Amino acid sequence: MWCVRLSDSQRDALRALVGDQAQRGPALTAALEALDLARWDDLPDATLPWDRVADLAEQQGIGEADVVWDLTGRVLDESAKKRVVRRLPRAKRARPKAA
Repeated sequence: MWCVRLSDSQRDALRALVGDQAQRGPALTAALEALDLARWDDLPDATLPWDRVADLAEQQGIGEADVVWDLTGRVLDESAKKRVVRRLPRAKRARPKAA
């Protein structure tokens, strides 16, 4: 994955360049859509308290990713919330035959 910061004029020039292509496949269409949605000035820089995360991970004996998951409140996306768990009926045990 590539990550670049473009000025507004650079983004507009790149959007025009991609838009002028005669045959746009799915990759160019997605790139054009991404350029339309890309605005770095609208996105704040994300920060995490890494010192705290590392300390909590060491104290609990778990990985830093698990600590971040805990700190975010374990927010699940809608598809995970709607997931239905189906349980199979318990198998009936055969009664021992009387001797």
